[in-house]
Amino acid sequence: MPKYLVIVESPNKVKTISKYLGSNYTVMASQGHVRDLPKSSLGIDTEADFEPHYITIRGKGEILSALRKEVKKAEKIYLATDPDREGEAISWHLIAALKLEDKKVYRITFNEITKNAVKESIKNARDIDMNLVDSQQARRCLDRMVGYRISPVLWAKVKRGLSAGRVQSVALRIVCDREEEIAGFIPEEYWTIDADIKVDGSKKTINAKYQPESGVKLGTKADVDAIMKSMNCGNMTVDEVKHGERVKKMPLPFTTSTLQQEASKALNFATQKTMRIAQQLYEGVEIKGQGTVGLISYLRTDSVRISADADAMVRNYISEQYGEKFLADESAMPKSNRKIQDAHEAIRPTDVNLTPTLIKDNLSREQFRLYQLIWKRFVASRMAAAVYDTYSVKMSCGEHKFTASGSHLKFDGFMSVYVEADEEKTAADSLVARITPDSVIEIAKITPTQHFTQPVPHYTEASLVHAMEELGIGRPSTYATTITTILGRRYIVKEGRSLYTTELGEIVNNIMKEAFPTIVDVDFTANMETLLDAVEEGTVNWKTIVSNFYPDLDEAVNSAEAELKKIDVKEEVSGETCDQCGRPMYIKYGPHGRFQACSGFPECRNTKPYFEKIGVACPKCGSDVVIKATRKGRRYYGCIDNPNCDFMVWQKPSGKLCPKCGNALLIKGDKLTCADETCGYTENRKKD
Repeated sequence: MPKYLVIVESPNKVKTISKYLGSNYTVMASQGHVRDLPKSSLGIDTEADFEPHYITIRGKGEILSALRKEVKKAEKIYLATDPDREGEAISWHLIAALKLEDKKVYRITFNEITKNAVKESIKNARDIDMNLVDSQQARRCLDRMVGYRISPVLWAKVKRGLSAGRVQSVALRIVCDREEEIAGFIPEEYWTIDADIKVDGSKKTINAKYQPESGVKLGTKADVDAIMKSMNCGNMTVDEVKHGERVKKMPLPFTTSTLQQEASKALNFATQKTMRIAQQLYEGVEIKGQGTVGLISYLRTDSVRISADADAMVRNYISEQYGEKFLADESAMPKSNRKIQDAHEAIRPTDVNLTPTLIKDNLSREQFRLYQLIWKRFVASRMAAAVYDTYSVKMSCGEHKFTASGSHLKFDGFMSVYVEADEEKTAADSLVARITPDSVIEIAKITPTQHFTQPVPHYTEASLVHAMEELGIGRPSTYATTITTILGRRYIVKEGRSLYTTELGEIVNNIMKEAFPTIVDVDFTANMETLLDAVEEGTVNWKTIVSNFYPDLDEAVNSAEAELKKIDVKEEVSGETCDQCGRPMYIKYGPHGRFQACSGFPECRNTKPYFEKIGVACPKCGSDVVIKATRKGRRYYGCIDNPNCDFMVWQKPSGKLCPKCGNALLIKGDKLTCADETCGYTENRKKD
């Protein structure tokens, strides 16, 4: 009998695919890449056409040896690594590592691990796509150049084990820029006026909002007081009643980016966790009575396209379970207007009849929650739009105008299956529907409320993924690893769901902006991604990109090595003495920022926290205000006498007190603002 060898990436796929192919096929796993650039050097010959030098990855010897034994027995070899450029490159490296040049070697790919998909891939076997391989080589070489040339500069100048990356440094800058924007934000006071009204003697009240005349601002309490004094009407009169209809279209099926964002919002999953669990669902889960089953399609995609078979399958399911009226009209389907690669389908269940409830007992809690999210979104994407009845009423209280609005869910459509995490399925105030032109509108209460404008929110993992996607930074396969990298290196920290920069992150970002502005330029990085996509399409030679990039990088590195000021903290004296041996204490850098260490190390290993004084007295007790950091590394300003004094603020105190309320005045750009936002006091800051 003929013997065929199929090589996949993950050992988890071996059992599933073996079951589908039968006894003539041996399925083995490469366990990821088998060759890579060496860790000890750049690994790219910059003098010889930028040729990369690949070596066998340490620890892969036994795997390759086992594969070579099977290669000798096999008549045909099928390379079934993941269906993306990384997978294509792994297959290409396997050919070299296993010396398969003279063998019958075929490349096969499948978007889902199902019997039909795997068998169909064998029928449609092809050669290695060198455009995909070259795209991966270009990315790998560019990333290596940035990391291996810039990281030593950071190490030398900051005396720390820091590192830079082509995509990670831009992601860090995006977060740092947002933090600077928040730190410099000046809140502005504004007021709203709400009326609680009763309709035709009803007990329940409806909220109506005051609509100021054109040009009138409710900026201060004085503005509001003047309006409140002139509101002498007992009841309101109805000026206009409008009834309408609003259609909410069904969502698009998940891409990698939208899955990461929604899993973060709905399930509180980190991006890396989402990808890990999705990988498990893709590779296969043991289902009672069916064996190992791949539950979802390939998880790294920017496409919302669905195959004709999958579309027919889900439409049939909707018709049977919900009825024809819940089926989406093809012409009404929302379209994606982003430029995408469209290499794969959207993320979807491989079999819509495997409902989350049906297989719940076979899944872990986390697998069930993510599978349910994917399943519901896919089914909803082929269901009819939801329809709301809307109501809007304009009313008058003398010369003053109020509006009330509401809506009522008339037909739930896709919302019978799926509602996004940040939306409500139930309607707004549908009591507004009771109001007619002849209604008696009684005013129960009029309430003015003070507000302050808020800065843009801190990035979350979900919103950072969205920003990277919108800006064209990275690709579906890199979002999670990029965020995980800058979190792991403590350039940013996560508190709750929000991301904050650390002192370490600020240092790295500032050096990168000063010495390597092109590398951290958002537009440059986005354009580079577009060029790399062009390599994948076969329109640009990959070495052209690399050879054009390196000379500018080399010049910037040489300039930085010569001109960047050295941040030398090695022998910085803290001014304190060791309480164990009496020798001077030095200031050192650690993963969590600066600390004090005894100069007698290693004989004396005493350490203690270091708090940098900013030359400002605590407004509560008069002690020094110092720079501190949370457990996760986010910087703040607090009293050195903590816990006896609880003063702390996120922005730097100026040393001046608010003339209105006595709180500390904080430095925000060219302004000084009161630490108490409800006070609202600001003044211009005198420049040093």
